[in-house]
This record gives sequence, structure tokens and C-alpha cells, in this order.
Amino acid sequence: MEIILATHNNDKVKEISEMLKLPGVRLRSLSELGINTNAEETGTSYSENALIKARLAHAQLGGLVLADDSGLSIDLLDGYPGIYSARFAGEHASYPDKIQNIWKLLTDYPQNQWTAAFHCALAFVNQQGREYLFSGECRGKIIPEMRGEHGFGYDPVFYMPEYQMTTAEMDPQLKNMISHRALAFAKFNDFLREQYSGEL
Repeated sequence: MEIILATHNNDKVKEISEMLKLPGVRLRSLSELGINTNAEETGTSYSENALIKARLAHAQLGGLVLADDSGLSIDLLDGYPGIYSARFAGEHASYPDKIQNIWKLLTDYPQNQWTAAFHCALAFVNQQGREYLFSGECRGKIIPEMRGEHGFGYDPVFYMPEYQMTTAEMDPQLKNMISHRALAFAKFNDFLREQYSGEL
């Protein structure tokens, strides 16, 4: 079974490949398939943006398509940057620059109130165009320093008190069991086993 992953983000492809370890499933990214277009993420929620990306890829390529939209929601900022996490600091800003912007937004608040959550929405479109959604949330807090060498994005400043480390300090195997994306994929894996058992 081949599933088209509607992304050009190689870090995301690598992480998702490690979470989707069902025998007989092969992931192919848009870049691998020679598709250079990017969907305009005009939705007002993670689910809407995931569906926009999945629908565009399905219209271009057909088949089985999976897309995700994820981001960091900070409680003090009413969920901001949320669906704008990848681009709120500028389309081409690096993640260290985005993290600096996060710290600036939080600088007037006590650090013990810097609670936040990672969110992930998965959108899956089958051959007939039927759509399915799966979601996951991982709670923690923002810290005022970057720690850890693993992960990507906001992982170096997303601290999980129950593990006493950031998600960038975690062994990737642990992160891929407890992260927002891992929780969404646990639901998606169950769905694939149920719907496509004869192909796995």
C-alpha cells in the first residue's frame, strides 16, 4: 500500500515514517513525486488546513493521501501562534528566529505561566475522495532557553514537566510515543488496520 504524504518538510517525513511502521505501507512525499506546489493554508483550524493540503494532493495525484497540520498554542496568548506557527515570524524565518519571537511575546508574563500545547490534525483521503480526521494534543510549557539536540521546530523550548525535559532532549523513540503527532498517529494506525487489513 502506498500513501502520499502531502508535505515537502523532510523532518516531518522522517518523523512520520518512524510512527507509521505498519508492514506493507510505503510513504511518498510530494517532493519525491516531483510536485512543487504548496497548498494555501487558509483554514481557521488545524483540521481545516490539513484537509486543504490533503485535498490538493488528492486532486493532483489521486490515490491515498495523508496530510497533517500541527502547531504550538500558548495559553497566555489565547492559543497563538497556533495555525500560524510555521509562518507567524515571516515566511522564511528560521526556527531559532521564531523562538526568539515567542520569548518576546511572553517576556512580560511570569515564566511559571508559560503553559502551552502542541496540536496535530491528520487528514486522510481515500481513493474515492472520502475524508477522515484524526487529532492529538501534547501539553507542556515554554522555557526561556533552548535545550536538546533532537527533534525540530519548537522542540528545544517545549518542556514536559512529567519527563523533566524538553521534547528536543527526549530520545526520539520516547517522543514518537507521547508527542501530539504520535497520539494522532496511534488513532490513524488503528484506522488503517481496521479499514485495510487485507493490504497490510
